[in-house]
Amino acid sequence: MAGEVFSAWRAAGIVAAVRVNPLETEGRADLAAVMQGRPDIVLMSKVAEPSQVAMLDKEVEGLERRLNIPDGFTELAPNIESARGIMQTYDIARASQRITAVVGSTEDMATDLGAPRSKQAIELSYARQRLHHECTAANVLSVDCPYTFADVGGCEADARYARQLGYVAKSAVDPDHVAAINRVMTPSTGEVREAYAIIEAFEAARAAGKDRARHGDLLIEVPFYFSAKRLVARAAELGVKG
Repeated sequence: MAGEVFSAWRAAGIVAAVRVNPLETEGRADLAAVMQGRPDIVLMSKVAEPSQVAMLDKEVEGLERRLNIPDGFTELAPNIESARGIMQTYDIARASQRITAVVGSTEDMATDLGAPRSKQAIELSYARQRLHHECTAANVLSVDCPYTFADVGGCEADARYARQLGYVAKSAVDPDHVAAINRVMTPSTGEVREAYAIIEAFEAARAAGKDRARHGDLLIEVPFYFSAKRLVARAAELGVKG
């Protein structure tokens, strides 16, 4: 079904991404099937070692040649689902030039940690922070773990927590959660206006020979200025105007 499904997604303006099992289980058969549809991104579950990514890269490269897919066309996104994987996220993220993102896990991670699940996800706090830190250091996108309870309000709160950690992307297992996640992860017009105000205040202060600026109760220094510039740039990519 891969070719037909991916074509329909692309026609709707959606990136064709697909997750396969680890190569050491059913992954090779999965990969051989889905690569015929030329996916934009291949995710692989239960990645805990950089060697798994290197093996996936090699398999994808061979299939690209066999199927006349342009070399390097297929991006990779390992799915980290264990404590072992979290401890090696940076090395995993750097194991292939194809990697553009690393995806976190909820249920498998909690199971591996022996932690009871809760809507507040306190048991996953360290794993989520560590994943984002290591992805940032490796210069790849970190994708937060899904909210695995049904309520949309809880999902939105969980997405806001992820955004506070620095995430700008979050996975979902329930279609009803998608709108809430996109709403949280997309800068609002109010946030964009505030970012522009911070940029203008800081640049005016610098022009006056000052090291910092004041905007309301906020003291603006270089890091805050750069954060505002990043938010404006991200908003522009998403078509949001202040």
